[in-house]
Parts: sequence; C-alpha cells; structure tokens
Amino acid sequence: MTTDAGADFKSLLDSEESAPPLERGTILSGRVVALDTQGMMVDLGLKRDAIVPRAELDKLAQRGVEFQKDQEVWVSIVNPEDRDGNVLVSVDHSRQQQDWINAEKLMASGEVWEGKVTSYNRGGLLVQFGEIQAFVPASQLFDLPHGLPEAERPQRLAALVGQQMGFKVIEVDRRRKRLVLSQRKAQREYRKKQQTSLLTELAEGQVRRGVVTALREFGAFVDLGGVDGLVHISELSWERVKHPSEVLKVGQEVEVEVLKIDREAKRIALSLKRRQVDPWSRVTELFAVGQVLEGRVTRVVNFGAFVNVGYGIEGLLHTSRWGRQTLAEGDQVKVKVLRIEPERQRVSLGLEAKEAARPDESQEAPAAETGDTDSKDEA
Repeated sequence: MTTDAGADFKSLLDSEESAPPLERGTILSGRVVALDTQGMMVDLGLKRDAIVPRAELDKLAQRGVEFQKDQEVWVSIVNPEDRDGNVLVSVDHSRQQQDWINAEKLMASGEVWEGKVTSYNRGGLLVQFGEIQAFVPASQLFDLPHGLPEAERPQRLAALVGQQMGFKVIEVDRRRKRLVLSQRKAQREYRKKQQTSLLTELAEGQVRRGVVTALREFGAFVDLGGVDGLVHISELSWERVKHPSEVLKVGQEVEVEVLKIDREAKRIALSLKRRQVDPWSRVTELFAVGQVLEGRVTRVVNFGAFVNVGYGIEGLLHTSRWGRQTLAEGDQVKVKVLRIEPERQRVSLGLEAKEAARPDESQEAPAAETGDTDSKDEA
C-alpha cells in the first residue's frame, strides 16, 4: 500500500504531467506566495513556483504598482525553464497582453474609448492605454486645423496635453508594439455622448466656460465640452456689435451664462454680456444731466440718431435737435445730456456743437462721398 505522502507526491506528478506544456507568452492566474530581494514567487498550481524578477517589480513600483502576499495576479510566461529550472514570468507583460486584447476588441467593435493625453511629439499626441503608450497622429486630430503652419503645431499640441478625449482604435500591431488611435473618427460619436450628458446637467442661469468654435453674422458658437451653444449677437456685449469678430475670435476661451435650453431641439442659448456689469444699472453714476460728451453716431433712423457715449450706453439725439445739420453713421459729435431714465434705459441728448467748417467751402465734396456733415454754424 502507498503511504499518504506517497499518494500526495504521485498526485502532484500526475497533475504536472497532465497540465498543458508551458509556452512563452501564455497568460496564467496565480497567487503571490513570497516577496523578497530576489523578486516575487507566484503559485500557478504547478510543481514549481514561478518567479517575477526584482528589476521588474522595482520598475512597476515607480508607476505606483505594488503587490502583497496572497494577492491574485495574472502573469505571462517569459521562460518556461531557465538554467536553474525556474519558471520566469512577467506581471507587466501580462498586463500589456490584456491591454492588447482590449485594444483589438475595441477596433473590432468600433467602440469609442476615452483616455487622457499624456504627452506629444512632432508627429502627434501620446495617450496611455493601460500599460501601452498609444499614438494619435496629427492627421487624426479633430482639434488640429489642416494647413496649420509647422511653427504653430507644437504649441497647439502642447495645449491638448492633460485633456480627456474620445478615441477610436484604428491600428493594433503587437509585434511592432504599435497602437494607433484616432480622435477625428471618434469625434462625432464622442460629442453625441457628451451632448446627452451635458444637456442633462445644464440648467438655466449656470455659468460655464467654453471655447469659441465659429463666428457667424448672427452670433458666435461656443463649445461647452461636447455640445455647442449660441451666443446671439445681441448677447455679445452691452455695446452695439456689427459682427462677432469685433468681440471674439475662434479658439478664444470665454465665460458664458446659460440663458435657455431646448433639450428636444438640442439648442442652448448663451450670453457673454450677462457676465459683464450692466451699464444701465449705474448710468446715473456714469453721466449727469447737463454733462457735455463726445460720442459716435451708431444708427440713423427717421426720428433721430443713436449716439454711443461710452460704457455701452447709447443715447437718442432726436431730429428736432439737429437743426439744419445732417448726421451719418460713424460721425463724431458733441452732445449734451438732457434727460436720464434708468428704468426705461433711455438717455436723451441734444446737439451741443457743430462740425468745424471745411478749409475750402467752394471745393466741398458731396456729403455722401466724404461722410462729412453740414459745416454751417446753426443757431
């Protein structure tokens, strides 16, 4: 009869012989049984414990990865049997192998993956994909305009470091250790996902930071982080604005207030001027009745002319106070403050002085061509 010890030994031999042969690159699960200056011993359920070299553990520790006794770990076979008969394994390789598998799955499914930009080089951005450093070519960046001067590229790439973005995996090559991502291909789906999330979070009256993405005659579009809102031209400034380019430029970061949200139509109305002090709230501090000011004619209508007297305030110069003088948009005039009505947001003005006479009245050009007003001194 066999003893209990002999039975255990025979059982161990049988399990070893029945186990599939170890091959380089095979990933197995095990339990940490010891940690010392030589490395880490891992029980894989085999006759021999596997060893992770100390050099690899030190390198992982620099990245904040630590291990404890009895911890379950995944390892990759590096050498089924070294000169001393040990099974050499790698925790780092197994982590990378799992990341390669995940990358292949993402490429096959076309799913968008979110990651943070860690660095950049001349060709594009670097993104940490688990234990793998992935590359995003400049041509695959949605936020990098085509035809950008070479001298400006490093600055634009550097500005993207630290940002969280959506990517699609477009190339996986384990042999060459090459993982390539595309932000451009992911942008539409990523923005749709971000849009749904942002529309849920947004509320009227909130203050948000965003980046100007486009300027149109009617206003400016601002990206709030996945969805664009519109700042209508009337909400750009307390002063009259003819075109948004007078106030903003594409790529500029701004602080805006949410005015209105149409979640069904996915439209967001924003205001830039609401983040500024309303000049009408302190108009009586800025101006006084009887004060003489210099201003610029901004609009001429059938009942008078609107004059910008500063601080975003436009006063009305009624036609009855023009006398025989002709005014045109853009004219500089001297006016006197006649009445201030803060509650109605109105300032009434009177013409204080006439334009100076031209040097040679006989050579006077038509007012329509020169933009000059009547130079005669009116009573």
